[in-house]
Amino acid sequence: MTALPQAHPAPPAPPEDSLIEDHNRRLEQLLEQTDLEGMSPAAVLGWADAQFPGRAVISTSFQYSGLVMIHMAAQAGLQLRWATVDTLRLHPETYAFIKDLEAQYQRPIEVHRPDPDQVRMMVERHGEYLFFDSKFKQEHCCQIRKVRPHDQLLRGAHCWIAGNRRDQSGHREGHTPKGSLVAEYGTPRKILKLFPMADWSEKQLLEYMEAHQVPRHPLYDQGYTSIGCLICSTPVLPGEPKRAGRWRWFNGANTAEPADDKKECGLHYSI
Repeated sequence: MTALPQAHPAPPAPPEDSLIEDHNRRLEQLLEQTDLEGMSPAAVLGWADAQFPGRAVISTSFQYSGLVMIHMAAQAGLQLRWATVDTLRLHPETYAFIKDLEAQYQRPIEVHRPDPDQVRMMVERHGEYLFFDSKFKQEHCCQIRKVRPHDQLLRGAHCWIAGNRRDQSGHREGHTPKGSLVAEYGTPRKILKLFPMADWSEKQLLEYMEAHQVPRHPLYDQGYTSIGCLICSTPVLPGEPKRAGRWRWFNGANTAEPADDKKECGLHYSI
């Protein structure tokens, strides 16, 4: 009888895979053992700074929540990174405001931009204003100009801090936990995603900003309630949902979803 080949145990995982597994397990344990929902925004920021020194980043487009978190971090002397994505289509007021914030806090803000070749190929294939054609093309534009640069922003980060709040839209009301795990794009590595301001209202934010003289993005005074790209974010009329100004041409009667629901660029909602 011919002897069967002897079975060999599976080779051990490469060291980098083992390190990723340990990293992911640590994040899972932290999330399980920490009552983030019961913590104040300032406490969440301080906890993130202590748990992930040099590896936690506040990613913001300079709306109320991001501005309050930057102020809280500065006041507490936290070493959290501050970062944003320049889609190359931001309002002039936003570019000026970035410089104002850096001067105010004497801290640099990391600015991440899209790959110029990817932008060029997109425009050559679909046109400069492809986002008007369909929701699919709008989402594609957001992927190229915002999501992919943001993926690069998160390279090496263990903790991503964003300013989403439950009162911003019907979708966000049910999809904004203070802490969750997300996968780093293209790898099995997990990142802890925090929404420290999730349970704050706009009223609370405005009261904090007034009490602490937090710099305010000038577009708010022009009627904006959501700030993004030059064409894709517009002022909101009285009585409209807060995110009605995003991609306004999808607000019509033929749109299947409410004006404020699931209007996302892809950073916080899988599209």
